[in-house]
Order: sequence, then C-alpha cells, then structure tokens
Amino acid sequence: MKKVLTLLVIFTTLSCIAQKKAVNNDDPTKFMNSITAEKLKTKLTIVASDEMEGRDTGSKGQKKAGKYLISQYKKSKISFPTGAKNYYQPIPAAYLNAKRNENLPDSENIWAFIKGSEKPDEILVISAHYDHVGIKNGEIYNGADDDGSGTVAVLQIAEAFQKAKKAGHGPKRSILFLHVTGEEHGLHGSRFYSENPLFPIANTIADINIDMIGRRDVEHANTNNYVYVIGADRLSSDLHNITVAQNDKYTKIDLDFKFNDPKDPNHFYERSDHYNFAKHGIPAVFLFNGVHADYHQKTDEVDKIEFDALAKRAQLAFVIAWDLANRPDRIVVDKPIL
Repeated sequence: MKKVLTLLVIFTTLSCIAQKKAVNNDDPTKFMNSITAEKLKTKLTIVASDEMEGRDTGSKGQKKAGKYLISQYKKSKISFPTGAKNYYQPIPAAYLNAKRNENLPDSENIWAFIKGSEKPDEILVISAHYDHVGIKNGEIYNGADDDGSGTVAVLQIAEAFQKAKKAGHGPKRSILFLHVTGEEHGLHGSRFYSENPLFPIANTIADINIDMIGRRDVEHANTNNYVYVIGADRLSSDLHNITVAQNDKYTKIDLDFKFNDPKDPNHFYERSDHYNFAKHGIPAVFLFNGVHADYHQKTDEVDKIEFDALAKRAQLAFVIAWDLANRPDRIVVDKPIL
C-alpha cells in the first residue's frame, strides 16, 4: 500500500508539473512584462540620436542604425532568417527610384527570425520602418516617434519571444521581424519584400505593423492609454477578434477604431507598410498613436516620447503575435481584398 501511495504522489506531482507547463505555455504575461519602458528608452535614445543623422533611406546614418539593430539581434542570439545570407535584404537604387526618381542610393531591409517549433513553414511578420527623413536645411530630423518607436518595439518584441523560446515556450509558427526601409519615400521597403518575399506569400499568415506608438494626439489629450487599430478587420474577422480579445485579457488599452473607417479622409490604412502585405491578401493590423504637432518636424525627439505608453502598446503587439503564432489553426481570410 505504501508503494502504491508513493507512486500515486509521484504521478500527481508530475501531472501538476505538466499542467503548470501547459498553463505557462498559454500565458504570455511573464514575457510580455519583459518589454519595459526602460529598455525601450535605452534603445530609442540610440536609434533616434543625432549620430544616425535622421536615418534617410540609404544614407550613412540609416546604415549605421541598421548595424545597431543587427547588433541587438546578435546580442539576443536571434539569427537572420533561414534561407538568407545575413541580416540584410538588399534593395537596389534602381528599384527605389523607379516610381519617382529621388536619387536614392541602394538601401536594405533588416530582418531577423525565430523558427517555429511545430509549424515552421507558416510565417508571421512583425514590421516597422526604420528610416526617417534625414537632414533638412542643416537640421537633423531624428524621428523618435516616426518610426523610432516602432523600430525599438519590434526589437523588444523579438527579445521577449526569444526569452520565451529559451524558457521552453517558443512560438509554434515562425516569426519574421522585419525592419523596412524607404517608407517615407513611398513604402518602398515593404513593397520590395512583398514582391520578393523570402518565404512564400501563401505561407505568410499575417502582418503586425507598428508605426508611431510613442506619443498621443490631440484627440486623446487627457490620456495615453489608447492606440488606434487600423485594418484588422479588413481581410480577417479572426484578426480583429484576436486583437480585441488579447487586449481585453492582458493590456486593457482603449482601442480606437476611428481611422479604420474606409471612408476616413486620412486613408491611414494605405499609408504604412502593412498595406503592401494586405494588397497580397495577407491580413494586417496597424497600431498607431495618431499625428501630433511634431510629426515630420525636427522636434520629434526622444524627450517627448511617453515610454509608459510605448511599452504598453508594444506589449499589445506582442500578445497579438503570441496568439497568432501559437493558435492551433492559422487565421482565416474571410473578406475580399479591397
């Protein structure tokens, strides 16, 4: 009897451990909380510094910013994608200048990759543009919010997923962390990737695009606990439902859908990099804090970033990605391409 009881205790203990692991695997809270205001500030202070000279497409400053991004991926032990030679997707000047010749030099997207454990051929893209408008009349336009905020958010989201992987809870689907160039000149980098994808477009399940999430606009003068959600329901009811459910469960931000209206005169849905995925039938959600007085001005500086808001919005992007990467079935595309 004593031997039976001992075996029962061991079995019960092992069952509890297994259940605990299952719960932890479904709960991203620990890893979500590794995305902090302090870490984001440290990285953004570098990305949006004068040293990067405004990160204009193909400029020396942008290339320096790209090297910094790569150094952070290497530090986190996150490799470049399977099938790539390095962290760069080169884009020739001829492509960048084909639509309207602005004499842009060669540039490059920066990419990093965490391979999925169960469905490695299904790809989730998390994107942000790392270029800005450079130097005008001798003044450096640092673009701390546009889109330094999204750039460092992607870095921290990648680091959080890598922490989860190290703890035995890596994503079931693969995740491509994509920093695109040429957004300010016409969404060139994301267009190039969508036309020259490393992984088949048919295998790309969704894009989470992060462009300006470190400030507030005049419509939300009294709070920064909001984010505009654009595009989530345009192609997939699943993506919209996941965005709302993950926010309700984990981050509790006010989701503002004002700019999601197809009749909105700003047409923000067509104005950032997710659009080049959506055009190919890939469901995409765009997280955005709205336009403020420093938009495309030399005054878009790090000291005006609200890092508590930046952290919370980055955490929202992370938990959306967590669901997309780990759910049993890929999300449906149940609405026509507009």
